[in-house]
Amino acid sequence: MKIIVLGAGLVGGPMALDLAADENFEVTVADFNKSALNKLAAGHKIKTQVKDLSDPRSVTNLVKKFDLALNAMPGFMGYQTLKSVIEAGKNVVDIAFFPEDPFTLDAQARQNKVTAIVDCGVAPGMSNILTAFAASQLELTQKVRIYVGGLPEVRRKPFEYKAVFSPVDVLEEYTRPARLVRNGKIITLPALSEIETLDFPQVGTLEAFNSDGLRSLLTTVNAEDMAEKTLRYPGHAEMMKTFRTIGFFGTEPIEIGPNTRVRPIDLTAKLFFKDWKMDTGEADFTIMRIIVEGKRKNQHKRFVFDLLDRFDPKASVHSMARATGYTATTVLRLLAKGLYTKKGISPPEYLGRSKDHVNFILQRLKERGVVYKMSER
Repeated sequence: MKIIVLGAGLVGGPMALDLAADENFEVTVADFNKSALNKLAAGHKIKTQVKDLSDPRSVTNLVKKFDLALNAMPGFMGYQTLKSVIEAGKNVVDIAFFPEDPFTLDAQARQNKVTAIVDCGVAPGMSNILTAFAASQLELTQKVRIYVGGLPEVRRKPFEYKAVFSPVDVLEEYTRPARLVRNGKIITLPALSEIETLDFPQVGTLEAFNSDGLRSLLTTVNAEDMAEKTLRYPGHAEMMKTFRTIGFFGTEPIEIGPNTRVRPIDLTAKLFFKDWKMDTGEADFTIMRIIVEGKRKNQHKRFVFDLLDRFDPKASVHSMARATGYTATTVLRLLAKGLYTKKGISPPEYLGRSKDHVNFILQRLKERGVVYKMSER
């Protein structure tokens, strides 16, 4: 089966390597970065194509030659890339996490008989799958809390943060208003709001703040109280609030000289990149806790899912790339085996409603060292 991976970044690359290790797949990676492609091709069973993936027609024509696609483009290019794949009539797993509503592509996907599983990373992604699974075990879902973050093992001032994603995508977590559910209704609060601290074994104290990570869960899971919070080392949220207040995250162009206008957020991303870029071999960890509470047979039930994943020094793969990318490659295998066939746009929680799908995903993640622990009481 021929697989095309769109994007050769810090997540796209490990996904391609994971798929290439499967004898059933012939893997090609497309990107404009020739250096990144050469690195992937060296010593691995991977084909490469240098492509300008910002050109929708180019994406559609490229994808037509393959059986399945995996979209690992940055968020600002993600929606158009997914649309191009759907136009090519190919099933796709998407981790672009774009801000647009993916369901606006549902009719086109169903018309083209395409299965498109979106937001298929760690969070959104596994957070959706496990939340939906727990909710399916309850007669009434009352409360959902998702805490998640990716952090460097070594804390370095001033930010104590590194990322495998585009800095612009990270900054959106600090600017996009957070949608939550309170008393059964969707409300909006500022990003970085309602800071709280939590203690985690083997990690220590982290802070959590509201972020807009519930996405499709807002409408697909019926809960009275639901929120997603991002985890960082203590103090990071207040620092980001300061930058936001000053205007460093602004999206409207400002004049900085004769005939020179720039969006503050673009300049900020450039300046932050040198400090936020996760270097090759730099150790990181991914931590997530999902709590789902409700009632079954008139008794209170509480499900807790915990993940603590760390950098893989042998393969030199960052933890966030593992937790995000291996979720997507596992779900792609689900598609390849014909185990999920629903046409149209599918958020990950659709998979979470099936115990067989959940077990398939958890087992294959475990085989790759990404282990979710569940407790129920």
